[in-house]
Amino acid sequence: MKIVARAAEAPLDPLTSGTAAEMRPRASRYGLRSSHRSGTLQSKTGLRLPVAIFLIGLVIPWVIPLGTFNLSVYRFVLVGTLPLSLIMWVRGKAGRIRVPDIGFILFSLWVGMTLVAAHGIDSAVEPAGILFIETVGAYFLGRCFIRSAGDLYKMTLLWAKVVILLSPFALYEWISGSKPILTALSAIFPTVEITTMGPRWGFWRVQGPFSHPIEFGLFCGSLLAVAYVIFGRRRGVLRWLLPAAVGATAFLSMSSAPIAGLMIQTALTGWNWFLGKIKYRWKILWGLAFIAYLVVEFGSNQTPVKFYISHFTFDAQTGWYRLAIWEFGSASVLNHPILGIGLTEYARPSWMGSASVDNFWLLIAIRHGIPAVVLMLGSCLWLTGAMAFKKGLDEKEDTFRLSLLISLMALFFVGCTVHFHGATYVWLMFLLGSSVWTLDASPGEKSLADSSVENFVVRGRGLPGRPRPRIDSPRCDVLTGSADHPINRIDDLLPWNIAPEPRLDNFRLYS
Repeated sequence: MKIVARAAEAPLDPLTSGTAAEMRPRASRYGLRSSHRSGTLQSKTGLRLPVAIFLIGLVIPWVIPLGTFNLSVYRFVLVGTLPLSLIMWVRGKAGRIRVPDIGFILFSLWVGMTLVAAHGIDSAVEPAGILFIETVGAYFLGRCFIRSAGDLYKMTLLWAKVVILLSPFALYEWISGSKPILTALSAIFPTVEITTMGPRWGFWRVQGPFSHPIEFGLFCGSLLAVAYVIFGRRRGVLRWLLPAAVGATAFLSMSSAPIAGLMIQTALTGWNWFLGKIKYRWKILWGLAFIAYLVVEFGSNQTPVKFYISHFTFDAQTGWYRLAIWEFGSASVLNHPILGIGLTEYARPSWMGSASVDNFWLLIAIRHGIPAVVLMLGSCLWLTGAMAFKKGLDEKEDTFRLSLLISLMALFFVGCTVHFHGATYVWLMFLLGSSVWTLDASPGEKSLADSSVENFVVRGRGLPGRPRPRIDSPRCDVLTGSADHPINRIDDLLPWNIAPEPRLDNFRLYS
């Protein structure tokens, strides 16, 4: 088999401004190396090193004391990458500035101001600084380093590998109730606290390396729709086995919020799959949702929000308690609408012993006022709305756009019944940043991660829709086409590790 490389005539990545041969030093600087030239994690996965370390750091439960701060592994990564991400963003290396970029920065600054107003500057510096790092740092890490469908694919693939790696430990914890990950790693550094919860349905709720079983379930099930699209490109058992394994691992948390997220993603993905040839299928779905809203509004003694909060639970007691949280939490927001109450506990009856608020959006309003939740929710809705109406993408990019949109919408709904904090919060912000590339992408623009497919063509069946130039040399360099570096496997040229690339007929977006 012979292959030939075609010299690039246009920039291959938003991080660079030259041809493939000119960009090599800068590509190395940002971790964009081809898989045949290095044996590092970065080159094996094709994923940029800061993202890989961040993602792995999310499942390392160490809490390392540093002065007055307690820093987890992912916080170390965010502290180190935040300056680089902001420089890249300001210089336009991550596309043009978007509304959510400004929205999340303003949200972080507003939260800091409310904390100063509630607790004084001395007490507010630490929590405000940590929130800024976790919000802006995680968002711009995804914003600047996930810039194409190829980047998203590699990130999701690493996430799936991490989830599958956690699954045997989770299964053991689910059956026995012991915490093998936290027990083993606590011998090296302090870890998050071990939760003590009773069994549910005769099994133990899996905490894994996170601070709560809900966090474990949210992380493991967050990208189920994207995983289905990626693994659905394969044929045979793997098409269903790997997404099923990811969903089953998330289910071991035995928590209603993650399971609701799995159900929403499965339902929306199934809707798109079954009605793929109907042009107005999403408008039909919105119409059905509006009808359901009217039925609950006029046929129930609860508002639609209360109906959702109270029914997506494992038991009625939890549902009624969440309704109480909504009632008294909303009263606190109305009493302190602008600046909130900071980190103090909200007013509630004495029989509500816990001060926790199982509602991400409500807790933001309670602590930091209505402007804060408007900035956060408004930025999220602007981003997903722009993604929903984005046109002009090729089939692969459009498929990834829709699957990512489904996963984000599921997380937004789940946020009404759970609070994102710690690892799950930074994961949410990272996923939001990782979605902005869909707004900048166009069929004519490819990143370095995707361009190896564009610049190399295999004789024979080839890649669908790709030209087939003359083949001259069995050896060439991935970037320049020279004979200095051999290519031993054709899979090294394909970031999807599939040759040839299959059609996406089973997940068609538009008829």
